[in-house]
Amino acid sequence: MRFTPSIPEIAALAEGADHVDVKTVQSGKELGRFAADLLSYHPGWLRALYRLRVVLAKVFGLRQEAGGSGERLAEVSFTPGAKVLFFTVTAAEPGRYWIAEAADRHLSAHVAVYAGTGDAGENLRHVATIVRYRHWTGPVYFTIILPFHLLIVGASARYAARS
Repeated sequence: MRFTPSIPEIAALAEGADHVDVKTVQSGKELGRFAADLLSYHPGWLRALYRLRVVLAKVFGLRQEAGGSGERLAEVSFTPGAKVLFFTVTAAEPGRYWIAEAADRHLSAHVAVYAGTGDAGENLRHVATIVRYRHWTGPVYFTIILPFHLLIVGASARYAARS
């Protein structure tokens, strides 16, 4: 399956990526509020997974970024270069898309949150994860966390749609 969103900035990131996945939910929520709620999802089970990640990160020699802090974001910045939790905003257009990156020596991952419309005219919000490996440990690490990543992003998107 080829990932070809209508937003050129996201399509360019996905071109040649090592992994791309997209979760889609129905939501008319303003895009910035949706992204803030997406990143604010921190139930107990997710905080426990972040604690397990600390152990895995030590094995792989990765930075210990804060995650699962329970911090509720009031908003996300749409300014390129701004920090939002452990992400750095790389491109954004209010109401249309928000793209941020988290990078380490093993891989870089972009999250792209963007608006869409379904076949029946319903408002959709898409959350794409775009990963590029930077070191041989990247695919090893990502293979280990992938099932959890898919679970977390899906749950976070559903939470953002309804909260």
